[in-house]
Amino acid sequence: MLLPRPPTSSTSTCRTSSSLGNVLISVLLVANLLAFVALCRQQQHELHVKVHTLQERPSHHRALLGDDSSSRTSSSSSLLNVKILVAIAAYDFSQLPHLEEVLDGYHDLCVSGAIVKVVIHTTVAWPVPLLDLLQTRFPCSQFTMDIVLKLPRIRLHLVDCHRKLFYTHLEEYDLFIYTEDDQRVTPRTVATYLQETNKIQQLILHQEEGHKQYQPADFNVGIVRYEYNFPANMVIDDSTRAATENVTRVYWEHSSFKPPIVPNAMDAVPQHPLAGKYVHMKNHHQGMFLATRALLKAWKDRCQFDVASNRPGQKKNPSQPLFGTQRVWMSSQQLYGNKFGCAVQQVLPLDNFGALTVHHLPNKNYRRVGQYRTRDTNRDEGVVVEQEQLLTAMQLHIALLRAQQQQQPKKKKQVRITMDADPDNPPKAPAQPSWKPRIQAFQAYVERGGIMTEQDMQMTLLPPAED
Repeated sequence: MLLPRPPTSSTSTCRTSSSLGNVLISVLLVANLLAFVALCRQQQHELHVKVHTLQERPSHHRALLGDDSSSRTSSSSSLLNVKILVAIAAYDFSQLPHLEEVLDGYHDLCVSGAIVKVVIHTTVAWPVPLLDLLQTRFPCSQFTMDIVLKLPRIRLHLVDCHRKLFYTHLEEYDLFIYTEDDQRVTPRTVATYLQETNKIQQLILHQEEGHKQYQPADFNVGIVRYEYNFPANMVIDDSTRAATENVTRVYWEHSSFKPPIVPNAMDAVPQHPLAGKYVHMKNHHQGMFLATRALLKAWKDRCQFDVASNRPGQKKNPSQPLFGTQRVWMSSQQLYGNKFGCAVQQVLPLDNFGALTVHHLPNKNYRRVGQYRTRDTNRDEGVVVEQEQLLTAMQLHIALLRAQQQQQPKKKKQVRITMDADPDNPPKAPAQPSWKPRIQAFQAYVERGGIMTEQDMQMTLLPPAED
């Protein structure tokens, strides 16, 4: 930089100018240095963000998006940066308490790292106070919600609206979820779906020659719904709370099949690449489905899945449905049906079956097993179903274990649960009678590597509280 020549008329003036010039040079040098450092830091941050985003992308996410990068930190969330579009059919406010729980579940996906948009198709405009209340419940900045108003005359075909929505925004999202407004999906549900979908892709990629060759779009990871079998016609309060002591999860939609549970209610997936690892339910109704972008594209070519078609009618009376309702058709039967649908094989992993079960929040349909299904509350009131008719989560779990042990060697697993008496219990106080045999049985179970014996499988009743 050129500086002005100092005047020569006075020695003091010259010295003063020279000092000021030196100060000015120092200031300019410092300013330039600070600017250079700031620029370097910005470039380094931008590079770090790009590398960090690539490294943190989950492996299954990269597979679904066609990203072959393998540099990923082991601690990254399986939902990190996954873009999810959720469509919910909620005709009116008749199930608002359940819908609020449903929305909480999808907001939890955002908290877990996903980018979530929820679209609610409804026929009723929501009041501002309710929307403002929901604003306070959903602080995650990557969670957004659209309420789309449809004319009431759409009636049963409100469940059709998600198809156009999904295929219009097919390139914008990684995962698509359609659901009714009364079943809660959690981050565990979605993460397990993505992990199992990726496993299936790998199994198909490495399938043996000499067998029929399958494509990933031939399969979809399914969902099984459960309810809690609360006592019928009883108000639960402090005086009756003991009545819920043996309340448990029941798979009411799969309770009408005669025993044995396997293979009548559930059976092994017959296709060779997945045999021995996956099962499917004989009743495919889920009330929802999940699908990746790649699967939706393949199903469009396979069976025009992008078109919201009507449920099949009876041959001699087309106005009467051949099976189910329009919502059953759109959520499940069109996808999994063999004769009229896309003939996609529903699959549920043996190892992670419980992670793909969702709560049907009304807890009411289990009382109608074997009865005519109607929304007439007067006709439904007082329906009693014997407990032994309901397929419980424990019964299905035991049936799965027995079937699995018959087909393949028992596989040890890590036990991440502990149980023992608290060492701070009073030393002279006697232990509860039921403790010792159950603790011993548990310790033996751990030593076997988490393998249940036939004796263990017989001890499923919960012990009563002891004084």
